Amino acid sequence: MPKTVLTVDDSPSIRCMIALALREAGYEVIEAVDGRDGLMKALSQPIDAILTDQNMPNLDGLGFIREFRRHPASKGVPIIFLSTDSEDQLKQQARDAGALGWMVKPFTQDQLLGVIRKVLGA
Repeated sequence: MPKTVLTVDDSPSIRCMIALALREAGYEVIEAVDGRDGLMKALSQPIDAILTDQNMPNLDGLGFIREFRRHPASKGVPIIFLSTDSEDQLKQQARDAGALGWMVKPFTQDQLLGVIRKVLGA
């Protein structure tokens, strides 16, 4: 059974690029348009990993991570934080909220797949 990855990003082009790369690699992908949508989807079905953007309407990436980590369903689910910002302070806030890793946009398909394989143990 393929692993399921939730991608949370308000940019349709970023979501499409991530989804295409992951699907081609054999993953199931669920797309969410912002943190609120992502939280609803993450809590309504089993998720193996999450990729979340920071800057989104309704609920940003840090807010999404904090809210998701309050639920038992989040236990053991790796979260990769995506951002164009590479400031150490934001990275630390993401780790403190419950993110496992960090990727700076833009990234390549190989970088994306390498990170997903690493966090999912594949």
